[in-house]
Amino acid sequence: MALYSEKVMEHFMNPRNVGIIEDADGVGEVGNAKCGDIMKMYLKIDDEVITDVKFETFGCASAIASSSMATELIKGQKLEDAMKLTNKAVAEALDGLPDYKMHCSVLAEEAIQAAIEDYKSKSGKTE
Repeated sequence: MALYSEKVMEHFMNPRNVGIIEDADGVGEVGNAKCGDIMKMYLKIDDEVITDVKFETFGCASAIASSSMATELIKGQKLEDAMKLTNKAVAEALDGLPDYKMHCSVLAEEAIQAAIEDYKSKSGKTE
């Protein structure tokens, strides 16, 4: 069996939504000291809907693929729905990750949540 699924390889080789949103409404950055992966998510939000999302990731194939897939899953979503995105959903959308790489999908979940929290903090919409 191959280490990575075709979807992981596709999102690693051709990641979606890479880059920076200069005037982002929310920015979240998380890292894993153990493996060295760092993930940064940028959100553009209009009327509580994510209209654009970009990411910068320094890490392995799983980290880049998880970032790419996560951005695809939340683009166009309401904030409350994007907050519910789990690392398991990211991994499943990639047709699985090796157990020892699941932390990469956790980083994607945490980066999105951090970006949404940043937006809420900046806009005074803390609940």
